[in-house]
Formats: sequence, C-alpha cells, structure tokens
Amino acid sequence: MHAKIPASLLSLAVALAVAGCQKPAETAAPAADAAPAAPAAAAPATWPASLVVVGDGFPNAGDACRKIGESEATVNFLDDSATLAGCLSADDAAKLGGKVVGTVDGVTLVSVPDGSGTPGDGDGQGDAKVAGTKYHATSIIPCAGYKGAAAGTCPAGVVRDAETGPYVEVTLPDGRMRTIFFNKDGSFLSFSTAQADGTAAMKVSSRREGDTTIAMLGDERYDIPDVLIQGD
Repeated sequence: MHAKIPASLLSLAVALAVAGCQKPAETAAPAADAAPAAPAAAAPATWPASLVVVGDGFPNAGDACRKIGESEATVNFLDDSATLAGCLSADDAAKLGGKVVGTVDGVTLVSVPDGSGTPGDGDGQGDAKVAGTKYHATSIIPCAGYKGAAAGTCPAGVVRDAETGPYVEVTLPDGRMRTIFFNKDGSFLSFSTAQADGTAAMKVSSRREGDTTIAMLGDERYDIPDVLIQGD
C-alpha cells in the first residue's frame, strides 16, 4: 500500500526543480564610456606673418578685426570694390556683415563692401594717414635678431611723404624704434644708426624676395612688403 503525497507538496517540488534548472539572468556589461568630443580648433593668439596686417582695428580703431593688405596669401581674395578684413575668431568675422572668402593660418578673411575702408592703407582708397598717428599705414611685419631674438613679428608704421622718400619705423620688443629708409622708387636705402648704441658699426644690407624687401642690420632682419611702402 503506497502512501499518497499531498498535491500541494508535489506542486512545490516541481516548482523547485524547474527553478533549479533555470540560468541566472546575465548582468548587462556597463556601457563603454563615450569617446570625448574632439576639441574645437583654437583661434590663433597673434596675427601670422603670412598676412600684411594694417591698422589697429576694423572697422574702427580698437576693434578685434584688422584690414589685410596684399600678399601672396591674399592676392586671390582682393576686390577693388571691397575691403579685405581678417579676424582671429569666426564670431568676430560674422559681425562684419561681409562675405567670408577664406582662411589663412587660422585667420578668417572677410570681403567687406566699400564704405568701411580707410584711405591710405594699401586698400585702394587713397593715401590719408591712420587716425591719431603720423603714419600712412601700419602693419605687423616679420622680424628677427634684435638682441638675439628668435623670428617673430614687430609692429611697423610707414611715412610715405618724406622729402627724401618713405621710411618705416619698427617697434622693437623692448619698445625702442628701428627706422628704415627707402628711396622714392621704393627701393631700400639704409637704416638710422648711431655710435651710442653700436648700430653704426653694424653691416647694413638688403635683398629682394618676391614683393618683399629683406632689410638687414647686423644680425637683425626685417621683412617689409612693397604694399606697405608704396600703398595704393
């Protein structure tokens, strides 16, 4: 005689057996961290030597953008009916309201229709002076060698109506001035030198590279584009 197993106990045993055969749920692997977004290209901190930078602001003195003169890098962007401007940031370029025509060494170039330019800066609009200065144009030029300095850039201003011909004053890193004289036809003439600072004993020379005069005083070098000397 077999003993009867209560139905409730039989059901419990079956449930336990089924549960024992089931695999535990797999824990999902944590998602891999998303790759960090590539940082946006930073705007250049200074004006590159590849551009002839004119004045101290565009459209007004002190503004972030600058007028850009003719050089090998910009010859394809110049327009007789517009002023070529450059901005270190795309945001500043957008505020000018002109047409973005390209970028050079991180500088955004904008063609701004006539009406915003100032005469006398090599932009095809005359030969007046830069406001508040004696200069007909100002720029940033490549320079090197002053007191052993590495290649860099220096502020420069040109006076074009001197009796003997144009001259360029270059502001050196320590605030001193180096004056470079040119003949009326734009060819190099000499430097202003003195016995007191030793420059009178330095060798003076020059050579041409394309549309640029390379003026040398001892180990010092100054690259002066024709457009700065001759203007419009």
